Amino acid sequence: MAEQKNSIIAVKELTVGYGSKVVAKNINFTLEPGVLCGIVGVNGIGKSTLLRTLANFQPKLSGGIEIQNKPLESHSPSELAQKLGVVLTEQPASKNLTVQELIALGRQPYTNWIGTLTSADKEHIQKSIDAFLLEELRQNKCHELSDGQLQRVLIARAMAQDTPLILLDEPTTHLDLFHKVQILKLLQQLAHQNQKTIVFTTHEIDLAIQLCDKILILDGDTNPSGDPCQLIEQKHFERLFPSEMVQFDAKTGSFKVNK
Repeated sequence: MAEQKNSIIAVKELTVGYGSKVVAKNINFTLEPGVLCGIVGVNGIGKSTLLRTLANFQPKLSGGIEIQNKPLESHSPSELAQKLGVVLTEQPASKNLTVQELIALGRQPYTNWIGTLTSADKEHIQKSIDAFLLEELRQNKCHELSDGQLQRVLIARAMAQDTPLILLDEPTTHLDLFHKVQILKLLQQLAHQNQKTIVFTTHEIDLAIQLCDKILILDGDTNPSGDPCQLIEQKHFERLFPSEMVQFDAKTGSFKVNK
């Protein structure tokens, strides 16, 4: 893997799993600022395990993970909280908070010991509310929100945390097509306009191909990563689907089901 000076995250020969159980190995990729990257693969291949390992929620089995050219394990918790925002599929315990209060929690790594918000903190919170179209919902309790609305709030909290890297586990699960597209378009916008590096796991391979700058395919073997259309040209997606079932088109970045 070619090391790059401005890489936000660099993963080399990574093996993930639990104890002695290997879930996925031979994972290599490097991402720069301003990139939206999807992690795709069949169920049980290790997408969530990989994401939780990248987030430092569980130890890697072997290999290396660097955040801004420094090993993940040598970051202190407070340092990591200023470099890495995480949105998991588990529902937050704090659904009794208002939308604004939950987003404000994203500023915790920067506030003083009594949690006083500065004008800069409030500006980050407002920007996140605006970016994720939450102005009308800001005083609503989180338990009153639909799944799509709550997902926007959780991502807005990660945006308010203002980290260079944001990791999301299945951010479009349980959403209808409109809200799936809306969430992924908002993530794309956040990556490109704010120069964030955003990595998310997904089952929505067709949407990932069309909206992501980079894709990592967990295929249980070489785990290729790169530009979606290049991956189609190199026929890497066909390892996930039999070619008699699905045909990929590298020019349009789409696939069709063979009838």
